[in-house]
Amino acid sequence: MHVRVVPYSPRWPEAYAAEAAAIREALAGILVEIHHIGSTAVEGLAAKPIIDILPVVTDIEAVDGRNDRFAALGYECMGEFGIPGRRYFRKGGEERTHQIHIFAQDNQKDILRHLAVRDYLRAHPDAAAAYGRLKQELAAAFPEDIEGYCDGKDAFVQKLEADALAWYAHTGRM
Repeated sequence: MHVRVVPYSPRWPEAYAAEAAAIREALAGILVEIHHIGSTAVEGLAAKPIIDILPVVTDIEAVDGRNDRFAALGYECMGEFGIPGRRYFRKGGEERTHQIHIFAQDNQKDILRHLAVRDYLRAHPDAAAAYGRLKQELAAAFPEDIEGYCDGKDAFVQKLEADALAWYAHTGRM
């Protein structure tokens, strides 16, 4: 997969909103809430131009019966894809445009870590800028190596997640 990090686009929230409407229909009856997560959800942050979406549902197993609905929307159904309790869908093939990470409402750990990182980056522009610079440097160093790109971000992301969760707890959001 080609690794491309681009400057923030004001079209990303619109792309999220359009896709969220289709996802709401696909998950009708089990959807609790839906969130735009990841770097494209942080204004001003450079990112891979892939919209990450986190729907929260009442029953994760019920999602499996709706794979055909996601396929009709152009998604590839990937199951848990390395994270127990998640249902992961991706759209766009080698030129991925969207990723969906579905969790059950009782999986607060995974839901909160995604929301905490997004909200922390929104509230801490210096951290967001540092993250954006790192991603741009790694994309330049590993333009055809997604594993190398991800490995290069790993330590930064682990610290970012820990800082974000501590901040989230301190602000009373947990």
